[in-house]
Amino acid sequence: MFEIIATQGRARLGEFHTVHGAIHTPVFMNVGTQAAIKGGLSSFDLKDIGCQVELSNTYHLKLRPGDEVIRDLGGLHKFMNWDRPILTDSGGFQVFSLAKLRNIKEEGVYFSSHIDGRKLFMGPEESIEIQSNLGSTIAMAFDECVENPAEYNYAKASHERTVRWLERCVKKLGELNASGETVNPHQMLFGINQGATYIDLRIENMKRIAEFDLDGYAIGGLAVGEPTETMYEVVEEVEPYAPKDRPRYLMGVGTPVNILEAVDRGIDFFDCVLPARNARHGHLFTSQGVMNIHNAKHTLDDSPVDAQCDCHVCKNFSRAYLHHLFKAGEILALRLAVMHNLYFYNSFMEKIRRSIENGTFSEFKRQNTELLGRRI
Repeated sequence: MFEIIATQGRARLGEFHTVHGAIHTPVFMNVGTQAAIKGGLSSFDLKDIGCQVELSNTYHLKLRPGDEVIRDLGGLHKFMNWDRPILTDSGGFQVFSLAKLRNIKEEGVYFSSHIDGRKLFMGPEESIEIQSNLGSTIAMAFDECVENPAEYNYAKASHERTVRWLERCVKKLGELNASGETVNPHQMLFGINQGATYIDLRIENMKRIAEFDLDGYAIGGLAVGEPTETMYEVVEEVEPYAPKDRPRYLMGVGTPVNILEAVDRGIDFFDCVLPARNARHGHLFTSQGVMNIHNAKHTLDDSPVDAQCDCHVCKNFSRAYLHHLFKAGEILALRLAVMHNLYFYNSFMEKIRRSIENGTFSEFKRQNTELLGRRI
């Protein structure tokens, strides 16, 4: 399913074959938490900006409109009119982010809905059944993401629970895929490596989940407050224990510089709300660094956001126009800004892939690490 085409150091150029088409890696997955990209982009827009994989969230779609509703309407692909791969997050991160609304037990997690307070239980079986109803291309195993810093004994107990939950996920998905009654009987499963920032726990966890012979392996529980260098260290130490012939996914990461560093350490899949969220606040990624379109200096600037970018926004609108739209509170400001940022990310990943293929990734990383991280 995963073909490695070229390498440079640990950086890998690959092709991951799925029932909904091939994914060329390294890849950035565009986040549509509730089956929509925040900022007013449709599935057709995603194709125009080069998106390969759309990511949606199990927990949020369970609450609205309900996974049974989406199943009865033909699954998530049909629901949002998207014919390329979809990855669904398992809801495990909400165990972390909704800490005040949940109670973790061995059987699973008891939630109070953040919308209306109603009680909700989600364990490994429930998470997989919801994802099966959604019919995503790739389902994520249900895990517990602990906050950093975490007490060692709790992190150890949590990683062991995550392994036990993974075993239950594997069993449940196997049953559902074999039932002949699912939206996508070819649904894949990625496991998630946990263990906080403790290298010994991380390595032990990766060794144990690798035994399940899954379709891919994610590193979760990072980019949640720990120093960036700690995140890089965890990835670097854990990567040798991840199966070489399966994709690696660093969850919730990140900035262009984060991505460069992680690709250099052998990561293939990425996702993050950052480009769309920052865009909605007027922070735009460019080939020369990050721009704040709110700044008054853009009032009379008739140049494009990025002269080196050939997205729809940069080809048709000026910095002055976007500056005006934000100041006027126009919805179009959000749409154009998100469109630009996601195009930037998808084209950035294409440049990374091309540099690995050409054997120039190290130079590409060197040239762009300082440049892309600076504020204009």
